[in-house]
Amino acid sequence: MPFSLLPRVLARSLTELTPRLLEERGIRLLMLDFDNTIVPYTTDVPTGEMISWLRDMRKSGIQLCVVSNSRKDRVRRFCEKYGLDCITHARKPFQKGIRECLAKYGIPPFQAALAGDQIYTDTLGANRAGVMPILVRAIDNHNFWLKARHVLELPFIFLARKRRI
Repeated sequence: MPFSLLPRVLARSLTELTPRLLEERGIRLLMLDFDNTIVPYTTDVPTGEMISWLRDMRKSGIQLCVVSNSRKDRVRRFCEKYGLDCITHARKPFQKGIRECLAKYGIPPFQAALAGDQIYTDTLGANRAGVMPILVRAIDNHNFWLKARHVLELPFIFLARKRRI
């Protein structure tokens, strides 16, 4: 699949994504990054707004699955608590976890999207797998490396805004 660092959709937060927005684009499965997309790296406690969004998305008929590179048990515990399927050790930007998720749900790539906060893992992985990449703003760039990574992503964010798909 194509090597592209450009997201197709930009959102200020995950909660900005609505069932209608996804349905209009033919999306039936929304894969979610975990750290800094659903919750910050430093906690596994979601905001009230995030809890409501997860509940509303599940009611909508859009399938949700966390696809995370994390090896930490906190991802599985969170998903169990909030009724989400999850795939850990996803190895994004490689296609392993994304393909596993597509197979689990029996959904073709063109009916799936991956929402995450990192261009070099989430967006690139989604593009390589043929699913719609959605870039959400990181919840908290709490250390130097996260801030530096974000600076390196700015040219791609700029190009994606100009492209406006």
